Amino acid sequence: MPTFVVTLRLPDAFNEEFIAVIPRHRDFINRLLNEKIVESYAISSDRSRGWVTVNGEDAAAVQALVERFPLYRFLRGVEIDELFIFDSTASRFPHINLN
Repeated sequence: MPTFVVTLRLPDAFNEEFIAVIPRHRDFINRLLNEKIVESYAISSDRSRGWVTVNGEDAAAVQALVERFPLYRFLRGVEIDELFIFDSTASRFPHINLN
C-alpha cells in the first residue's frame, strides 16, 4: 500500500472552539495510529504546521481520510504527497538484548 505525507497548515490563532476539538482529534489520530493507517504524526514547535504519514490506496483516499479529522474545518491548507521511500526506526525490527 502506498505511503503519503500530509502537510497541514494550522490556523494562526487557536480559539476556544479549536481547543475544545483537540481531545476528539487526538483520539481519532490515536485510533489511526493503532490501526497502522497513520505511521507518524507531528506538529511543529511553533504550532503552525503538522505532518502526518498515512498509508492509503491513493491520494483521493488520503484526502477523504484527512477530511474526517475533527480539526479539518480549522485547517488553512492541506498538501498530500506520495512517498517513494519511507524508512524509520519505528518500522525496523527491535534490537535484541541478551541481558
